[in-house]
Amino acid sequence: MGLINSTIRLNMLWAQKLDLEYKIQLITQAQMNLAQSVSDLLQVGTDYTDPDSPMAKMLAQRQAKLKSLEQRLVQQMNQYKARLDMVSTEIESCVAMRDKSIQYTFKY
Repeated sequence: MGLINSTIRLNMLWAQKLDLEYKIQLITQAQMNLAQSVSDLLQVGTDYTDPDSPMAKMLAQRQAKLKSLEQRLVQQMNQYKARLDMVSTEIESCVAMRDKSIQYTFKY
C-alpha cells in the first residue's frame, strides 16, 4: 500500500509544481508587459515639460499605480516561489519514501 500511496502523492506534487511554475511564468510575462507600459509612460511624460499640467499629473498617477501593481506582482511571485520550494522539498521526501518502500517490498 505504501508504494501506491507514495506514487499517487508524487503525481499530485508534480502537478502542483507544474501549476506553480506556470503561474510564475505568467507573472514574469506580466512584469515584462508592465515594464514596457512604464517605459511608454516615461516616453510620453517627457513630452510634457510642465510638471503642473493636468496631463503630467495624470501620467504621474498612472506611474504610481503601475509601480504599486509591480510590487504586488513581486510579492505574489515570492509567495509562489516559496510554495514551489516547499513542494520541491516534499517531492524529494516522497521520492525517498517511495524508494524505501520499493526496497522493502522487493527485498528477497
